[in-house]
Amino acid sequence: MSLALERLVAGTPIPFAGNRVTVVSPELAARFQPGDHLLVEQVSGELLLIPVADQQAAAVAIERAAAAFTALSAVSDEAISQFFDLFAQRLETPECWANIASANLADIERAKARGRSTTRLLADERMRNDMIAGLRAWRDAAPTRGKVISSVEHDGWKVEQVISPLGIVAFVFEGRPNVFADAAGVLRTGNTAVLRIGSDALGTAQAIVTHALNPALADAGLPAGAVSLVESVNHAAGWAMFADRRLSLAVARGSGRAVSQLGSIAQQAGTAVSLHGTGGAWLIADRAADATRFAAVVRNSLDRKVCNTLNVCLIQRERAVELLPLFLGALQQAGIARGQGCKLHIVEGSEGYLPAEWQNATVEVYRAEGYQTEALAEPLAEADLGREWEWEETPEVSLMVVDDLDQAIALFNRHSPQFTVSLISEDAQVQERFYNAVNAPFVGNGITRWVDGQYALNKPELGLSNWESGRLFARSAILSGDGVFTVRSRMTQVDLSVKR
Repeated sequence: MSLALERLVAGTPIPFAGNRVTVVSPELAARFQPGDHLLVEQVSGELLLIPVADQQAAAVAIERAAAAFTALSAVSDEAISQFFDLFAQRLETPECWANIASANLADIERAKARGRSTTRLLADERMRNDMIAGLRAWRDAAPTRGKVISSVEHDGWKVEQVISPLGIVAFVFEGRPNVFADAAGVLRTGNTAVLRIGSDALGTAQAIVTHALNPALADAGLPAGAVSLVESVNHAAGWAMFADRRLSLAVARGSGRAVSQLGSIAQQAGTAVSLHGTGGAWLIADRAADATRFAAVVRNSLDRKVCNTLNVCLIQRERAVELLPLFLGALQQAGIARGQGCKLHIVEGSEGYLPAEWQNATVEVYRAEGYQTEALAEPLAEADLGREWEWEETPEVSLMVVDDLDQAIALFNRHSPQFTVSLISEDAQVQERFYNAVNAPFVGNGITRWVDGQYALNKPELGLSNWESGRLFARSAILSGDGVFTVRSRMTQVDLSVKR
């Protein structure tokens, strides 16, 4: 027997994870209203309250996406291609972009007033051009919906394996207004998308929907709701969306506890997930490293702060005297290129390799709340090597001197987010051993900033994944729109005497 949850009582024990118990707090009991939903996150036992308004906001968007998915089966690939082109054309129109830019400016001002980072929030010309290029890439991509990928012939009958649409794909994005060009890629294979974007960028997102996305859908003859925005600024709307069993795939971009929590909610509902998780790239200098190559890689992996920016550098001890000054010089150059200083976190035990002028100096570091005077180099515990430095304008990295490559590999596998790593070594055998030993989906011998679907594969990415929670089954850690599909089997019989 099941009954509707009408109230919560403080102190009520709630079981989770099979053999553990959490307790309803007085604050949660007071907030709960009839019609609200309560989720129990099975990893941590956290009790998540979803107000009825946020539940309805998610449900409305998903219902629109579900209806659109059914309607898309009758829409041609040519019409889908036309949608991508019309969407791009709208973004190119000065009047349309002026409306979006105005909304974006208001978002930025609100974010600044709340002391929030605006590094990725600005919808500038570079972002605009990237969105347009991404949409046109989907326009030009070969349709795969209905493509036969294999066929097995039998006497009198055959079975074909056919690429088919997956369903509704849900996205939770951090405050980046360009995500529509990425998420819309799922339409290429006949899927629909529903999005919740961070509150910092919601005004910009609504402007894109109103002035570019919805008109492009209508003009191309695609169903309304094929790409839907959850109209809520609250995290609870994202929880409600990811808990809905009508989803076929849940994609969470960003990092930290929020992403892992969303993934847990979707997995509890039985939905497949693609989670970004913690970012930050690692760079390892082998004893066979080329010094010029090493310095260039450091400098060119610190041009801006995103998930694949250099975050940790490990230098082998026998090359430290030569390479560490090159590292510091490249770090300083990266700061100068942005009109800033730089910030170093040196693992305890490696400080002796720092020049004297670095050990007691200070630097003006630009944080979300403004400039702060801090030590140029600060000690860092080895256990904290996994921390991702979310810098704004001042390049910030961790550095450690290690005994050998084996120690470097062990440190990466133990402390990193198991995401992106590069080895600088001229020894091909060492490179091969390294590739086989590190637990990361992205491994290279140069800059770390190559990890991007558009840049590396010429495809707008829906999301990147690290391997913190394990390797991914039968797919790349770059999720792209043309990779969101299922495979159906179609049998054709021509001989009526066939039987088993």
